[in-house]
Amino acid sequence: MSSRGSGGRSNGTLPQTKICQFKLVLLGDMAVGKSSLVLRFVKGQFDEFQETTIGAAFLAQSVCLDDTTVKFEIWDTAGQERYHSLAPMYYRGAQAAIVVFDITKPETFERAKAWVKELQRQASPNIVIALAGNKADLAERRLVEYEEAQTYTEDTGLLFMETSAKTAMNVNELFLAIAKKMPKTDTQNPTHAARHRGVNLQDPDAHSTRACCGGN
Repeated sequence: MSSRGSGGRSNGTLPQTKICQFKLVLLGDMAVGKSSLVLRFVKGQFDEFQETTIGAAFLAQSVCLDDTTVKFEIWDTAGQERYHSLAPMYYRGAQAAIVVFDITKPETFERAKAWVKELQRQASPNIVIALAGNKADLAERRLVEYEEAQTYTEDTGLLFMETSAKTAMNVNELFLAIAKKMPKTDTQNPTHAARHRGVNLQDPDAHSTRACCGGN
């Protein structure tokens, strides 16, 4: 009995969970629900009267995938036009981006397309971009058809989900889908990971002061 019990372990140690850290930025027109999506994902909350973001806000949250924990450092940017010039400062070096539009306002969909073009032109070449058609709880007021957005994302190679920060529809699923697309295998090469993708927080040489930012 004792030999069988010891055979189930490897020198008394359990397999370690790999921890990967990635920068994610949210972009989109004002009042499309960017901050509400982040608040729902990070804190499981929704505020009907969410204050307008000034500049940008930072939050952190993790998702678990099998033997890997993916930690997102999330930059929620302001949607007002006067803050547009600041956007490159936040999406520079980002490994993922969520571009948000409001399914009841076609102009925000057009603005989202412009953000996608800007990211594809100026952001990291391998950035993972997701398009979120938010406010799906207002489907009766829909002015952007699901099929239209889906066709656009298929043509441009983006992830796409309709979401509702209010009801939590597809919010966690969106971040999970992005996490699955992140190049977690790169963390086997800490130097490459730290420079190009993320940081394996278990590697003693991959020091990152940012690793402590998720406590708030």
